[in-house]
Amino acid sequence: MSEATPTVTKLKKDSQVKGRAPRSSLLLDTIKYLFRNRSAVLGMIIILLLILVALTASLVAPYDPIQSMIGQPGHSGQLPARAPCIHLLGCPVTEPEHLMGLDLNARDQFSRLLFGSRVSLIVGFSSVTFAILVGSTLGMVAGFLGGWVDNVIMRFMDVLLAFPSLLLAIAIVTVLGPGLQNALLAIALVSIPQYARLARASVLATKEYEYITAVRALGATPARILIQHVAPNSLTPLIVQGTLGIGGAVLEAAALSFLGLGAQPPTPEWGAMLSEARNRVFTSPHLVFYPGLAIMITVLGFNLLGDGMRDALDPRLNRN
Repeated sequence: MSEATPTVTKLKKDSQVKGRAPRSSLLLDTIKYLFRNRSAVLGMIIILLLILVALTASLVAPYDPIQSMIGQPGHSGQLPARAPCIHLLGCPVTEPEHLMGLDLNARDQFSRLLFGSRVSLIVGFSSVTFAILVGSTLGMVAGFLGGWVDNVIMRFMDVLLAFPSLLLAIAIVTVLGPGLQNALLAIALVSIPQYARLARASVLATKEYEYITAVRALGATPARILIQHVAPNSLTPLIVQGTLGIGGAVLEAAALSFLGLGAQPPTPEWGAMLSEARNRVFTSPHLVFYPGLAIMITVLGFNLLGDGMRDALDPRLNRN
């Protein structure tokens, strides 16, 4: 017995060391593969720049985003929808500089664009976070318990999926009333079914693994198995879909604001800025070009990062 005890102890230590190593290696490998992906790196750069712009908007913006320039010192003549004035590009020094011109209410377009990044990112991150928490919880419970619980939850998700997401969001906001908070809630609600179905599929595959059977045989409760063993191993597709979903949420928020159901005036929001200038596409193109470009770049950044994360977290790819 005295000779066997050190051997058993050594084997336990070796198994613990070997059990911890793959986790650290998997995380490091994922980060390494992510930074090898040029599209993912470009997406991260875009997103970091957007976050930086949103955090420093009050410091960078030259004017108040909701203040009209009518009656302000140095501003005279025809102010609404004035074209950009950049001194380095030949604009007279005597005129106040407006990098992206003035909108139809004579407000600085550049300042409104900077502050609009805050609204779009808050809506994107908040709605997706809420949808993931609710949707993944419902999907995991449905997949793990099965039976009538699975049928009730997933049939309700199927009903929600039967409606186009944007039309359902419009209907929800119409019932609740226009406003940014209601738009955020509507976007989150219509996104829940896709995360629920994704989480359910992951749980159905994970709970059949041998280690889950072993844990169940050791007497672990279903709640412990779900929380400690099944859920952590089902998060990868949710993380990827959530990253892609943020771009979609930003786009849907802009669409609702464009229809007058999202952010209300004078809140600076990219979709609302497009809505205000939709009849000036040819006479004042700068009013629709810059907000549209901001929406496109934001959605592109999250899509690139999401695609890169999907490739980095996919163990089936040969990266040698």
